[in-house]
Amino acid sequence: MGDEPLRDDLTELLHRRALTEDAARPDAVARRHAAGGRTARENLADLVDEGSFVEYGRFAIAAQRARRELADLIARTPADGLIAGTARINGDLFGAEASTCAVLSYDYTVLAGTQGALGHRKKDRLFELIERLRLPTVFFAEGGGGRPGDTDYPAVSLLETRAFKLWARLSGLVPRIAIVKGRCFAGNAVIAGASDLIVATEDTTIGMGGPAMIAGGGLGDVAPEDVGPIRVQAPNGVVDVVVADEAEAVAVTKRLLGYFQGPTAPGPVADQTALRTMVPERARRAYPVAPIIDTLADTGSVTYLRPKFAPEMVTALARIAGRPVGIIANNTMAMAGAITAAASDKAARFLQLCDTFDFPVVSLVDCPGFMVGPAAEAEALVRRGSRMLVAGAAIEVPMVAVILRRGYGLGAQAMTGGSLHEPVLTVAWPGAHLGPMGLEGAVRLGMRRELEAIADPEEREQRVREATAAAQENAKALNAAALFEIDDVIDPAETRDVIINTLAAATAHAQRTRARRFVDTW
Repeated sequence: MGDEPLRDDLTELLHRRALTEDAARPDAVARRHAAGGRTARENLADLVDEGSFVEYGRFAIAAQRARRELADLIARTPADGLIAGTARINGDLFGAEASTCAVLSYDYTVLAGTQGALGHRKKDRLFELIERLRLPTVFFAEGGGGRPGDTDYPAVSLLETRAFKLWARLSGLVPRIAIVKGRCFAGNAVIAGASDLIVATEDTTIGMGGPAMIAGGGLGDVAPEDVGPIRVQAPNGVVDVVVADEAEAVAVTKRLLGYFQGPTAPGPVADQTALRTMVPERARRAYPVAPIIDTLADTGSVTYLRPKFAPEMVTALARIAGRPVGIIANNTMAMAGAITAAASDKAARFLQLCDTFDFPVVSLVDCPGFMVGPAAEAEALVRRGSRMLVAGAAIEVPMVAVILRRGYGLGAQAMTGGSLHEPVLTVAWPGAHLGPMGLEGAVRLGMRRELEAIADPEEREQRVREATAAAQENAKALNAAALFEIDDVIDPAETRDVIINTLAAATAHAQRTRARRFVDTW
């Protein structure tokens, strides 16, 4: 029976299916490769587990039959430029059920990745399925936004399109990661911007309007690469992770998605005794906090988010003993680790993300307080700084706070969910100091009249140094622990085990009381 000829209908199906594959369009594929990119199907094949992709709308074509031949549309506009379906990602780590996701990709080789009429309908279908099936989603969002050339659907504004509302409604329900390479404008940019995380290649440019829209608005001629390049979109916080190319983007996305898919077996661990010497004894000496995070976490498990935006605040996803966690940390290498308006925005949104997707939070505190002064206030610090306190007070996931060196003022409270007793555990390293504000500032403020009465400047400064030294002695972590302002003072080398054991206790019987809510885009 195996030698029998195929029926005509099956032959037609196989022929039409072949026309949707890359091999049917060698010229388009060659142009994409020559431009340094991979095709949409190549990216999907790299992302998903082999043989697991179930495609929706494979045979859709551009809605342009009124002005183009059907055969031409079939040959040149496969899938209407949007490949979509379900698949398994990281199935080797999490099994079939936990690893099932939705995947969508605009195809830049089809009409520059523009959003066509049938593509919108396809998105609607997938987004509704994502909501029904609770599927984590990866969306390759490269493309030029809405497509003006479709003729088969009568339309005036097309503003009744539901895809953007349906995509936005998924916020807080399922994790959504956008991958961007090259040009990403208008509707495609909104898909990326409404996602939970954005991974973008170095040659990416993202904008709410592309060059044509900019020119149409009378704003002049702008090259596509100058609309919203990575040199702008990384420091301003739009992009979470910048990568070299699509291969790295896929690898990073699989790691990011893995955090949302759950715990794994514990990974290898660095020598924890190295933590004992990572923080300088001198309070004013800056140091990188990333080595501390990398040492505490399972080796190779850390992904830093928005590192060039508000670098004074570090946000990262990681694994500790296989458990996904969110980490916030003050970076003394920038602004001495003070909390700026941008840093508060960054941390507040990150805390929302962690709370929504059940990532316990580890807070590493070395904070002199909120940034102050006229320049800081010009950035709406009163409102934006308070946002971190509001976000911290709202989280239900457990937080473990570790005072590395300085914990001063409202900034330290913001780093600990609003109070030293809000985390399920607050500990300090032995060299840490705590206080209601920076100690020298407190001395100068509290002794202002006494200092003003000292005529000799050198004598005055000597008095400040003496009083500050006395304040530092009183502000030691051991003294704070003696008054039970913090729970314990620990050997830095014990920190990882303390975190592991505390999170085990904190999550054993935890129950959430709040209904789902969205995660801010910013």
